Parts: sequence; C-alpha cells; structure tokens
Amino acid sequence: MTDLVVVGRVGGVFGTRGWLRIQSYTRPLENILDYAPWSLRVDGEWRRFELADVRRHHRGLIVALHGVVDRDQAAALVHADIAVTRAQLGDAGPAAWFWADLIGLAVTNLGGVPLGRVRGLYDTAAHDVLQITDADGRERLIPFVRDVYVVDVDVAGGTLTVDWHPDD
Repeated sequence: MTDLVVVGRVGGVFGTRGWLRIQSYTRPLENILDYAPWSLRVDGEWRRFELADVRRHHRGLIVALHGVVDRDQAAALVHADIAVTRAQLGDAGPAAWFWADLIGLAVTNLGGVPLGRVRGLYDTAAHDVLQITDADGRERLIPFVRDVYVVDVDVAGGTLTVDWHPDD
C-alpha cells in the first residue's frame, strides 16, 4: 500500500463499545468520511477498516469500525494514522493541492535562495504553517498564506516559492 495519503489520526477511545475519536486533517473535517474504507497504521502495518457508524460529538467525530467491538480493541488503535489511497482523494482542483502534494517540494525565496524542502504542514487557529528543513537540518516555520508569504506552488515542477528572508 504505497499510494496511501494520511488524512487523519485516531485520537482516543469513546465509551466501552469500541468507538473511536477521530482527528481529521480534512476540511471540512467531515470530508474524511467520504474516503472510506480507511487504512490504519497499527504497529507499523497498514490494516484496512470499513466504517460501521459515525456520529458528530461536540466539535469532532466519533466512529465505529467493523470488527472493533470493545474498548480494548479500540485502545489498540489509538494514535494510529488514518490513510486512504490517492485515487480515493480524486483531484484537488485548479490552484488547489492536498498537503501530501506539498511534502518534499524544494522551497526557494523570491531571490532564488534555496531554503530547504517542505517536511510537513500544521493547521493552526490562524492559518496553515509550512515546516521547511534545509540540508543542515535547520528548520523554518513559514505561514502558508497565499499571495503574502507563499508566492507560487508548482507541484509538477517540484518547487514552492515564498516571500521569506533566508535569515528568518
């Protein structure tokens, strides 16, 4: 299963009948439900699960998976990554990307100075943040704000251009 894209994580157990709290990386968070079945990384191995039921709970989601019927089975899945195949995601659309598409892109600033590669992205209350790591292991966190800091994204070309000083 090499074409998997992580779209969420199991955040914890809910109740005694095997329900799980889900941390969705999709926007809106309910979109994760459109991509079933899921693959969960358990002890380093990907295992496929079908959704049995789903509910909104406060501001999040709880789900029941087929074959997970008690709290102990659910607890074994806590912190597991939730992934789907790239084909399940479909096309992001014009001028849109999935986070997974940005991982590994070479980042340069407007002056052409290489800043490193995209290692990860984070969702914060204000905006998404790019985690950039250079060849020396130096890390930069750059707000993913289009037309302010992020000037151009060329997924096909493998590059991302930012308005960012190399010393920041």
